[in-house]
Amino acid sequence: MPGPSTLSLWDETAEESDFHSPMTADVTTDVAIVGGGYTGLSTALHAAEQGLNCCVLEARQIGFGGSGRNVGLLNAGLWLPPQDVRAKLGGARGTRLVDILGEGPSYVMSLIERHQIRCELTRTGTIHAAHSATGLKDLSRRAEEWARLGAPVRLLSRQETAQKIGTDAFHGGLLDARAGTINPMGYVRGLARAARAAGARIHTDAPVSRLVKQTGGWLLETGQGTVRAKSVILATNAYSDELWPGLKQSFVPIHFFQVATVPLGARIAHILPERQGIWDTGKIMFSLRRDAADRLIIGSMGAAIGGARGLSERWAARQLKRLFPDLGPVEFETSWHGKIAMTGDHLPRIHRLDDGLYTPIGYNGRGIAPGTVFGKAMADLLAGGKEADLLMPVTDIRQETARELKAGFYQMAFAANQMLRSL
Repeated sequence: MPGPSTLSLWDETAEESDFHSPMTADVTTDVAIVGGGYTGLSTALHAAEQGLNCCVLEARQIGFGGSGRNVGLLNAGLWLPPQDVRAKLGGARGTRLVDILGEGPSYVMSLIERHQIRCELTRTGTIHAAHSATGLKDLSRRAEEWARLGAPVRLLSRQETAQKIGTDAFHGGLLDARAGTINPMGYVRGLARAARAAGARIHTDAPVSRLVKQTGGWLLETGQGTVRAKSVILATNAYSDELWPGLKQSFVPIHFFQVATVPLGARIAHILPERQGIWDTGKIMFSLRRDAADRLIIGSMGAAIGGARGLSERWAARQLKRLFPDLGPVEFETSWHGKIAMTGDHLPRIHRLDDGLYTPIGYNGRGIAPGTVFGKAMADLLAGGKEADLLMPVTDIRQETARELKAGFYQMAFAANQMLRSL
C-alpha cells in the first residue's frame, strides 16, 4: 500500500526500480538536460544513441513531476481535433504534426518493447466518452476527420460504449485503437534505465540553481557541483520554476487529481473489461481506468483535497456510485495530484531561449507520447538537425495573459466542482 512519502500509486506499484544518483564531481558534457521526466529522458536516450554526451539533472527523483503522477493514458494526437491543429499551424506543418503524434503511441510502444520496459502496457485503445449530446457531436466531428486520415478510430454507439465501460451514463464514445494505457512511473523509470545504458549520465537530487551563458556554451550550478555544456534543454514543463525568467509565466498551471481504490478483483469484471482508459468531453474533464491489480483509478481537474476520507475521496465515491450503482461501497487506497501546463491555444511550444538553449513545453495534458516524441526531436536537432525540421515552429517566450487570475479561477472552480459532485 502506498505510504505517505510516495508521489502516487504508480510510484509504489511500478515494476521498474527507482534509483538515486547524486553528483559527486563537476561535469563537462555536450548536452545538459534539466528535468527527469518523459521529455528529458527521451532527449537523453536519443541523443546518447546518436553519440552525444548527455547529463540529466533532476531536482528530486525520476518522474517526480507530471510523468510520475500521470493518469497513464497513452493517447494519440493532441487535445485539439486534427483539423483544428492544421487550421492553427497551417496545412503542411499541421499535417506533419498530426501524422507524427498520431503515431506517437506506436513509437512509445516500440521503445517499451526495444528496452523491455516493465510498465503494464495495454494495447486495447482508449475511449473519449461523450458526457452529453453536445459532446457526442464533438466526437463525431473528430471521428469523421480521423476516418478521412485512415486512422483506426471509430465512433461507438451508446450501447457499444456501455458494453466497453460498464455504464450507460455516456451518450457514446470515440475508440482509438492506436492508444493504450501504461503505468506512467514504470515507463519513465524505464526510459531512465535505457538512457543510462546508452551512456547518458543521470543525477537525481540535483536542483539547478543558476544557469549562466559562457563562451561556447553554458554553466549550470547545483548544490552538488557544476555542469558545463555546449547545449541545454529545459525539460521541466509544468514544473518550471524561476531558473529562466518568464518561462513559468508562459503557460497556465492546472492540477489533475486521481483517487485509487483498493484492488477489487471480480467485483469489477464488468467495468472496462478490455481495460481501455477513458476520459470525457466535459469542460471539467473526468478520467477512469483500471490497473493491472484491478484497482479503479478515477480522477478530474483540480487538486486532491482532504486525504483519507476527505473531499476528493467523497467525490470519487459519489462518481463511482453514479456510474456503477451495483458496485456498492468501495475502499480507497490513495489519492494524489500533478500539474499540467496549459497554453491558450492548446498547442505545445518549442522555445529558443538563447543560443543553444531550448525548451519544449505546454503539452496540455498529453505528456506521454508528445513528451517522448518531442524529446527525440530535440535530440535530433542537437545531433545536427535543423530548427525548420522540428515539430513546432521555434518561438520566443510569450507570457500567458492573466495567468495568475486564470490559475486562481480554475483552482476555485475545480474545488467547487468536487464539493458539489460529492454531495
